[in-house]
Amino acid sequence: MTELATPYFMIHEDKLIENLEKCKKLKELSGVKLVLALKCFSTWGVFNIIEPYLDGTTSSGPYEVMLGHETFGKETHAYSVGYSEQDVLDVANKSDKIIFNSQSQLNRFAHLVPDSCKVGLRLNPQRSAAGQDLADPARPFCRLGVRKSILESNIAEKISGVMFHMNCENKSVSSFSALLDHITENFSDLLAKLEWVSLGGGVFFTYPGYDLEALAEKLKEFSELHGVQLYLEPGEAVVTKTTDLVVTVVDIVENKKLTAIVDSATEAHRLDTLIYNEPATVAEADEDGEHAYVIGSCSCLAGDQFCEAKFAVPLEVGQRLTIADSGGYTMVKLNWFNGIKMPAIYCQRSNGEVELLNQFGYEDFKRMLSINSVSQ
Repeated sequence: MTELATPYFMIHEDKLIENLEKCKKLKELSGVKLVLALKCFSTWGVFNIIEPYLDGTTSSGPYEVMLGHETFGKETHAYSVGYSEQDVLDVANKSDKIIFNSQSQLNRFAHLVPDSCKVGLRLNPQRSAAGQDLADPARPFCRLGVRKSILESNIAEKISGVMFHMNCENKSVSSFSALLDHITENFSDLLAKLEWVSLGGGVFFTYPGYDLEALAEKLKEFSELHGVQLYLEPGEAVVTKTTDLVVTVVDIVENKKLTAIVDSATEAHRLDTLIYNEPATVAEADEDGEHAYVIGSCSCLAGDQFCEAKFAVPLEVGQRLTIADSGGYTMVKLNWFNGIKMPAIYCQRSNGEVELLNQFGYEDFKRMLSINSVSQ
């Protein structure tokens, strides 16, 4: 693939299918339905690979709802932290389920939802498994979901289901099971009156070594106990380790440490690396190597770097590096900071063929900022 101009994302179909086969197994063992979290991954050019394995999509904003409805099909779940009236009008007739974040939004907008769309409410169980405070859906004073203590006494008459989102990259079956036990202890009376429950995303069941059978058993037990159809909303679990960001070293500078500057930036192309201070992984690195480098971005932000890594041989200008595991929360967060060239997006099919899904140029950058100049 040396003829492809960097930077670019490469989605690998065979790796994606490996994760999807685990999704299939979880569904078969537990009866859970899986809806793809578009907030994590919305590259619809590969939805034809994902669609046979999953039951639909779930969204966090109006445009994601429209995208899921138009390009994926099956079930379309709509959720937003804050709907406007126009948002509800735009998405309700395209959705199978619409989930409100608060009772005030539910009471204000439920009458706009057609009978064909089921109404739900997000609940905050006030417990979670999240490694980062920024992403903790049960953090103090959190605006996400309704606490049990303020639920209206007749809430079950207004909804057919609820959503709990309480995990972020949770790799522990026992931790997730404890959260389900907590929900059972606190919400059993309400769940007995409902048809469905979404347990949100952040359950990292495709992670190497994860006990998929134990998770399936717990999900089946919970579903049968409360008589509800369960949903999970995987995002990262679907695309983990499926996608690379390929970059080129454009310069090497020294300031007590050597920095290899590449033609990409975390600020623009891999934002969560910067937000969560979680170093990226370079596939070509060697932890026993003698040559250490900071892998620095080409943006003007001083702290914008991918990671520090060691290599067996010195890096050279013009050398390509592979930023591994770059599928989740990357392409959905691309931006034009510094006017840096936007990565193209490719998919390498299982037969080795490489397909272009999208590419971007100067006109895309220009059009995003204005389409007309101000009249003098």
